[in-house]
Amino acid sequence: TTTMSYMLPHLHSGWEVDQAILSEEDRVVVIRFGRDQDQTCMVQDEVLFGIAEKVKNFAVIYLVDIDEVPDFNSMYELYDACTTMFFYRNKHIMVDLGTGNNNKINWALADKQELIDIIEIVYRGARKGRGLVVSPKDYSTKYRY
Repeated sequence: TTTMSYMLPHLHSGWEVDQAILSEEDRVVVIRFGRDQDQTCMVQDEVLFGIAEKVKNFAVIYLVDIDEVPDFNSMYELYDACTTMFFYRNKHIMVDLGTGNNNKINWALADKQELIDIIEIVYRGARKGRGLVVSPKDYSTKYRY
């Protein structure tokens, strides 16, 4: 399997991550924290790459290797193989996915349309000043902690 990660922009330092989150005024910043070679990340990266063009008007996607940039591992509790988080105007936007963890998606969401829907809801909610949005789909039965 070829990894799609090289097709998406990587952030190589804590400073770069901060800049990406700070400098984006109008779009949601989607960051996948993990390792490029990890199986779960490969699945997620392929989906992210597949939707990058479709969501580019309201979202920008970055990848961060948690070994290269460990700065956020304890702050965001990045203990999973693959974690996707959302930011808007320097604010972490939480998503209620029905899993009990609103901070992040810590599995590979393999359905492109579902991920687009989530990013769109994050965008719409964040623009209205909401720090927490509710996912259009409930993942509680699919991904239990």
